[in-house]
Amino acid sequence: MARVALGFIGLGAMGGRVTKRLLDAGYQVTGHNRTRSKAQWLLDAGMRWAGTPREVAEASDVIFTMVTNTAALEAVVRGPDGVLAGLGPGKVYVDMSTVSPAKSRELAEQVAARGARMLDTPVSGSPITLEQGQLSMMAGGDWEAFERVKPVLHAIAPIVNYVGTNGQAVLMKIAVNLNLQVQIMAFCEALLLAEKGGIPRATAMKVLLDSVIASPSLKYRTPFILNEPDEAWFNVNMMQKDLLLALDMGRQLDVPLPTVAVSNEFLTMARAMGLAEHDFFIVYKVLAKLAGIEA
Repeated sequence: MARVALGFIGLGAMGGRVTKRLLDAGYQVTGHNRTRSKAQWLLDAGMRWAGTPREVAEASDVIFTMVTNTAALEAVVRGPDGVLAGLGPGKVYVDMSTVSPAKSRELAEQVAARGARMLDTPVSGSPITLEQGQLSMMAGGDWEAFERVKPVLHAIAPIVNYVGTNGQAVLMKIAVNLNLQVQIMAFCEALLLAEKGGIPRATAMKVLLDSVIASPSLKYRTPFILNEPDEAWFNVNMMQKDLLLALDMGRQLDVPLPTVAVSNEFLTMARAMGLAEHDFFIVYKVLAKLAGIEA
């Protein structure tokens, strides 16, 4: 598998870093991004450029996509210049996006009609965990296709869990991500309670992160409350997209998700306050405003 030709479409904050890991692992990668200038650092690192998603698919044995939502995925796979048009027998298409499980299954059927096979393989982690080689990944789809591309997947993430058929990995990712916002909400409530009771914010944060409640996600994201990053890792709009996917699946599967529903409303408040492009930890400012605290 070391000589397999890879393609990657969607070279944003996560996709670009995934591509860099693949290049560093010695793979030949052909890439495409809506804005070429954002991919220049990867071209400098040895990535080959393709003008369209179709050209990426035609040049590659295994084709990855990692885009923001279902609509963005449709945009790169459909039409005469889309991924589907460049697929054929023997190719494996791997989508790393967090999208509707139903749409993912529908796309897998269309990929199969082209003679190729599809996996959905979203990841759990952040730009930091990716750079540190600590991502985890979940995979759904054809078992033989999974076994074939597993060495490539392990070049991206040390932990890769196969969870079932097409769409199941996306469902699992939605289940993971709903936890992120709910955890952040609880942390912010605890922090504000301590702070309004007279404990300095930085002190209260350290105590919370040294306690049994600390998770890896909280440890690397909640410091943003003290020092916001220049670039959002995962903004309010992206997180709300995932929570809405979770709520939709909850309705379909008759699973009540009350904490998700409440957390989602606080993201709507953040958007109403003009904070949509901030990392989703920004709900701290929403809660602080309600508590009468200057955030």
